[in-house]
Amino acid sequence: MQLVIDIGNTRIKAALFEKDEIKHSFVFQSLEEVIESDIFQQFTITYCIVGSVVNGMEAFIEKLNQKVNVSIFTTDTPIPIQNNYKSANTLGSDRLAASIGGNTLFPNENVLVIDAGTCIKYNFTNKQNQYIGGAISPGLEMRFKALHTFTARLPLLSVDYGFNDLIGKNSTESILSGVQTAVVAEVDGLIDEYKNKFSDLKIVLTGGDYNFFEKRLKNSIFADPFLILKGLNAILKFNTVNKV
Repeated sequence: MQLVIDIGNTRIKAALFEKDEIKHSFVFQSLEEVIESDIFQQFTITYCIVGSVVNGMEAFIEKLNQKVNVSIFTTDTPIPIQNNYKSANTLGSDRLAASIGGNTLFPNENVLVIDAGTCIKYNFTNKQNQYIGGAISPGLEMRFKALHTFTARLPLLSVDYGFNDLIGKNSTESILSGVQTAVVAEVDGLIDEYKNKFSDLKIVLTGGDYNFFEKRLKNSIFADPFLILKGLNAILKFNTVNKV
């Protein structure tokens, strides 16, 4: 089995793969919880890959290496697509892994991956299997926090899955409309821009807030909450000459 770990800004997701198939998935709240997990006793793990968007991983990787052979996904790691990003050394591992996951699902296609998490990240890979780039904007929670933090009187709200109104009739509804209705319009609008520019575009949605967007977007999408993990697994396979 291969252990794949994605360390994000708010949580840690992991999965155990047999070749390309996810057998078990996990969500951890801390790095220590990963180390103390009994998965290392329950399963035979041959390879492990870690992708992270946070710093200060040295102690964690050292402890993890005592349990399993670990590869760290960095900008120097060979990947199964061509990275044409102009500042490749600043590209987040999650953005590239998500794009590789999308390319694995739709090789030789124009693919826009939308990762709706702490930030909303748009990542485009073309038909030549080249990662080009995309965009980054604030995620849902960040938008709510910004309204509360940078004003004197607006309350801190969170996502209301039952709210879909365009016109807010009080302050709470106005904030919900300004964040939720507007962010859906943003995502749909950017999808339309990509579709106008690139033919036969495949759109893949992932991230912690994917279920908020899945039924609200007017554009046809393919949703996969495990896309980054699948991308990391593809990178691991590529670097072990498909031994896994």
